[in-house]
Amino acid sequence: MHTMKQKLRQYLSERDRLQIIDTTLTSAAVLIPIFYFEGEYRLLLTKRSDTLRDHRGQISFSGGRCETSDKSPLETALRESWEEIGLDPDVVEVLGALDDRPTMHTNYLITPIVGVIPWPVELSIDPVEVAEIITVPISTLLADDCLRQEDDPVNDGTSEGYFYYCDRKIVWGATARILTQFLDIWRSIKV
Repeated sequence: MHTMKQKLRQYLSERDRLQIIDTTLTSAAVLIPIFYFEGEYRLLLTKRSDTLRDHRGQISFSGGRCETSDKSPLETALRESWEEIGLDPDVVEVLGALDDRPTMHTNYLITPIVGVIPWPVELSIDPVEVAEIITVPISTLLADDCLRQEDDPVNDGTSEGYFYYCDRKIVWGATARILTQFLDIWRSIKV
């Protein structure tokens, strides 16, 4: 775990991160929690509640819009993870951030924050926002049969998007684009 954290922190700190300034978009942030369990690295994702206005029922990282009280995207990601899944911000070891990523139709500008969490960790779902917590081995996401490029249903099938098929669940949309960048970095540091 120590070597992975070092490599990932160094890579994220040395790269030129794409930061987008666009006042027409709503600033948001998500947390990409990595943990080690049963001999492999995993990611923690959520299935969003079917009652939410945006992105209902989708698989995503914990996160949401920046509030005026948030001093940074990091603060937003940690606050939202606390509110959605009860992840104590004090247990998250932040390693860095990925590129800012706009959503296609909901006008959010997402800053993905990468962090390591202990496992097991105490979590508590807010059922209004989250239907389920999902953990996925990074090795599953890297498997050749997991990623497909298909027509994006949100764009009426007019553009291709990334779709990760894992254990009867599909990760797509902004989360899949964020995940693709994370996995490209993961491959490049050869954890």
